[in-house]
Amino acid sequence: MIISFKNNFFFSTLIIISLLIFTSCAGNKSNNIEYNERSLSTIYNTALDNLINEDFEEAALQFDEVERQHPYSEWAKKSIIMSSYSSFKNRDYLKSEANLKRFLELYPASTFAAYAQFLLSMCYYSQINDIKRDQTSAKLAYEGFQLIMDRYPNTKYAENSYYKLILLENYLAAKEMDVAMTYVSLKKYISSLKRYKEVVNNYQSSSYVPEALFRLVEIYLILGVRDEAIINARVLGYNYPKSKWYKYCYRLLKKNNLINKKKI
Repeated sequence: MIISFKNNFFFSTLIIISLLIFTSCAGNKSNNIEYNERSLSTIYNTALDNLINEDFEEAALQFDEVERQHPYSEWAKKSIIMSSYSSFKNRDYLKSEANLKRFLELYPASTFAAYAQFLLSMCYYSQINDIKRDQTSAKLAYEGFQLIMDRYPNTKYAENSYYKLILLENYLAAKEMDVAMTYVSLKKYISSLKRYKEVVNNYQSSSYVPEALFRLVEIYLILGVRDEAIINARVLGYNYPKSKWYKYCYRLLKKNNLINKKKI
């Protein structure tokens, strides 16, 4: 289910960050470069070399060292991002998450905040399992990408987040459908209704909405709540008139002698 993303999207952003770091450093240089600043540059260059050579674990450690030795410098702030990216590439998602959350708490107005939020969301996204397992990561990823759409709508991360949200809506809807069907098999119809409604109300862009509406009609008929069955059938017919699920619904209503009594 997990959709791969282009590494150059991340890497190009990191190159920009790197250039900005060097630019800011150059602007602050005095004629007599202090030893610590030069040492800092050496640490950073070592970390960047490790990143380019795909030694991601060592790169993360070296970027951490920048912050440890110079915690109040501009380099320290940006090295948190670089360390987070290195950890992400090393699939050390927990470390990357911790760093990114800390960065967003400390520097919410940073020019790199949108990227930090996107990378944090990608950490969650990369940990999604199949629909039979706990979906905490999927829900956190969904919330993170939605936050980007709301808070950073004019960034390139918003476009990427939009497509991730579409995938996640289908994924999370599939999970709800799977749980609902399990409840149906156990004849726990009220519990199944809640899951189908979750799909209809919260994942409206997913491809599972027509089926969820049909299942609601089915369950309401089983429970003898015909008026609710008719209401959901109308919603299905109005929004998805060419769907196979509406055809199934029509047959089901006809079988229950509801077609002539109520206009569908």
